[in-house]
Amino acid sequence: MAASEPTIVATSGGHRAGGRTMVMFDALVHHAVDVSGVHGRRPRVMYVGTAIGDAEHFTARMTEAARVAGFDLTPLHLFPMPNVEDVEETVLDQDVVWVMGGSVANLLAIWRVHGLDRIMRRAWEAGVVLSGVSAGFICWFQGGATDSFGPELRPLTNALGFLPHGNGVHYDVDKGRRPLIHRLVADGTLPTTHCTDDGVGLVYRGTELVEAVTEVPGKGAYVVMREGNLAVEERIEP
Repeated sequence: MAASEPTIVATSGGHRAGGRTMVMFDALVHHAVDVSGVHGRRPRVMYVGTAIGDAEHFTARMTEAARVAGFDLTPLHLFPMPNVEDVEETVLDQDVVWVMGGSVANLLAIWRVHGLDRIMRRAWEAGVVLSGVSAGFICWFQGGATDSFGPELRPLTNALGFLPHGNGVHYDVDKGRRPLIHRLVADGTLPTTHCTDDGVGLVYRGTELVEAVTEVPGKGAYVVMREGNLAVEERIEP
């Protein structure tokens, strides 16, 4: 089972507090599973926590969230070594890959050391739905704004580049992101950039943005484009 074409569901959300569990998968994760096309069996979801150092407590929370959601969850750890014998085979066996937030700069460096960047591209081309939140959003793009290097937001321009756009996560809750994204687009550091308020996700078929979706009413998505030496922002209603 695989999506009909390469698919990415990149989000600024996907988690919420649970009732009997610390964390539950919210609507954006379920939407990623839906667009994978899986049916007739439990969805296979891989959780990748590289950006938070494969923190075991959060892997446990994701495992519980998957149990409640009815998913078969496979965590992929790279610390202190890969936790599976054949990383590529394991990734390609999934319906959805969900990448946790944290440090996107560290994520990219570690993935490249292990060749996971190339494996993720092969999985994407094979129809495994790639998805995630925050760092798990930025990584699929050309780059964006990140706090990976310290409290002050800085540009990152060496992400995986599966999608030929810049990225702006947490667009409404971190007040420094909108002006920085506008400056980076205006001066050409970032190409046309796709941004999301918290709770919003973007769905790409191939490299084309086909829909914005939200699990929080009233939130939006945005495209920031360069016109001359200025950045112009257009809102997309999910």
